[in-house]
Amino acid sequence: MMIRNIKILFLVLAVTLMGSCELDLLDNPNAVTVNNADINYILNSVELGARNNFGDFSGLGGAFTRMFHLGGAAIYDNSSSPAGSDGRWNTAYAGVLADVNALIPLAEKGELFVHAGIGRVVRAMVLMNLVDYFGDVPYSQALDPSNFNPGVDKGADVYAAALADLNKAIENFNAKSKGGATTDLFYGGSTDNWIRAANTLKLKLNLNLRLINKAGATSAINALITDNKLISTAAQNFVFKYGTNLTNPDTRHPSYAGQYSPTGGGDYQSNSYMGTLHNAKGFPDPRIRFYFYRQTIKNSTDVNEIRCINNSKPAHYSENDVFCYATSVGYWGRDHLSNEGIPPDGLKRTAYGVYPSGGLYDNDAGVGVSLGAGAGGAGIRPIMMRSFVDFMLAEAALTLGTSGNPRDLLKSAIEKSMADVRSLAMGSSEAGKITAFESSKGFVWADEVKKYVDKVLADYDAAASDDARLNIIATEYWIALYGNGIEAYNLYRRTGKPANQQPGLDPNVGPFPRSIYYPNSYIARNKNAVQKSNMSVQVFWDNNPANNFIK
Repeated sequence: MMIRNIKILFLVLAVTLMGSCELDLLDNPNAVTVNNADINYILNSVELGARNNFGDFSGLGGAFTRMFHLGGAAIYDNSSSPAGSDGRWNTAYAGVLADVNALIPLAEKGELFVHAGIGRVVRAMVLMNLVDYFGDVPYSQALDPSNFNPGVDKGADVYAAALADLNKAIENFNAKSKGGATTDLFYGGSTDNWIRAANTLKLKLNLNLRLINKAGATSAINALITDNKLISTAAQNFVFKYGTNLTNPDTRHPSYAGQYSPTGGGDYQSNSYMGTLHNAKGFPDPRIRFYFYRQTIKNSTDVNEIRCINNSKPAHYSENDVFCYATSVGYWGRDHLSNEGIPPDGLKRTAYGVYPSGGLYDNDAGVGVSLGAGAGGAGIRPIMMRSFVDFMLAEAALTLGTSGNPRDLLKSAIEKSMADVRSLAMGSSEAGKITAFESSKGFVWADEVKKYVDKVLADYDAAASDDARLNIIATEYWIALYGNGIEAYNLYRRTGKPANQQPGLDPNVGPFPRSIYYPNSYIARNKNAVQKSNMSVQVFWDNNPANNFIK
C-alpha cells in the first residue's frame, strides 16, 4: 500500500510540474528559434544568404550578356527554365528575406542598430534583384505565414520599398547603437562603409529609373554626388571574400571549386568576352591574364576536341564576330548559345583565373589546373566596386547631365578597375609568380595600364556622337564587371550596350530575355500566380524598344 501511495504522489507531482511549465508540445526544445537564437548568427545567415542570392542571379545575367558562356540551349527561351529558378526564388524568400524579418525586430529591440541597418541593406539588394529579373513579385504579403497565396506587388512599388529600406538603413547606421556588428562578414561592422554601400545601391537604383523618370533620377543622383558618401576607395568595395578551406565547410569561390580538380572541367568561358579582351584594342587587355587561365597556349587542331574548327563562320555573323576560337593562342571557350556536347577537354578549356575566382594567374605555363592550384579559391564576389561607381556616374553624366565630366569619370573608373584586379592578385599566393613573369617579359604594369587608358580615351575623343561615347563607357563597364552579371544584365537592358555583341549560333535564337520565367515552385503552389507568356516581358523600368533593341 505504501509503495502504491508513493507512486501516486510522484504522478501528481509530475502532472503538477508539467502544468506549471506550460510546455508547448509544438516547440522543439532543441531547435533554434527567433527567441533563443544569437543575433550574430542570424546576421551571418543574412549575409551568407546575400552572397548566395548574388551568385544565383549573377551567373545568368552574365551569360545573357556574353560575360560568361550561355550554353545548354540553342534558343533564348530555353536558356532559363521555370524549374531553373526555384533555387533563386527559395534562397530569396525562404532564406534571406525571412532571416531579415527575424533580425530587424530583435536588433531594434536590443538597440543594435548596426545589425538592423545591415539587414535592411541586404533586403533592398535582394528586392532589387527579384524585380530586375522577374518583374512584379510578391512582397507586401510574401512573408505572412497565414497567407499561402500572396499576390504580386508592382515592380515600381517593390523598388520604392527597397529605397525606403536603404534610407532607413542609413538612419540606423547613424544612430547610437548598444553594440557593434563585430561578426559582420562584409565590413567588420564599419558603419561608414555600410552607409557608402547603401548610397551606392541608391545610385544603381536611380540609374535604372532614369529611363522612366529622368528628372527624378537626375535630382537623386546629384544629391548622392553632393553628399559624397559613395564607395570610392578599395577598402570600401562591397565584396564577399572567400577562403581556401576545402571541406567542412568549403569556403572556396564556387567558380574555383567547380573547376580546379584533378580532371578540370567546369564552366566554359565566353569566346565573345575573351575575344574582346584580347583583340578589341589591338593589344591584350592587361586584366586578361588575371581573369582567365589558359590550360594550353595553343589552339587545338583536333575536331574531336573543338568540333567547330572545320566549320565556316555562320552567315549571320559579322566580319568582326569571333567564331569557334577567340584568339590564336589557346583561349578555349564556346560561342554564344552553343549547345554542343562536351568532349574530353576538361584540362584544356580555358579556366577561371585569379580574379575574381581565386584561381591561377596566366604566365603562359599552359598546364592543367589542379586541386589547390593558384590562390586556392580565395576570390571575391564583386557586388559593388569603386570602379562601378565611376562607370555609373559617367553614364549618368552623359545621359542625364549630372555633375561630373563623363570622360574624366571613365578614366578614373578604368584605372580603379585595373588597380583592384591587380591588388587582389598581388595579395594572393600568386604574387611571386606574377612578379617573376612580368620581369621576364619586361612588362611594367603602370605602362600597360596607361597604354590601355590612352587608347580608350582616344576612341572616346574621336567618337562622333553621344551614343558612340555611351557605347565606349558601357563596353568598359562590361569589361570591368567580370564576376558581376547582375549589373551587366541591367546595363545591357538599360543602354543596349555593348553594341554589336556576338549573336547566337543559330540565326533564329528568338528575342533576348528582358526578364525570366517565374519558378515552378511559385506557379505550382500559389493559386494567384500567373506565368508570363515569354521572357520578352520587360521589367517596369525598361521602356526601351521591345523588338530587336538587344540581341
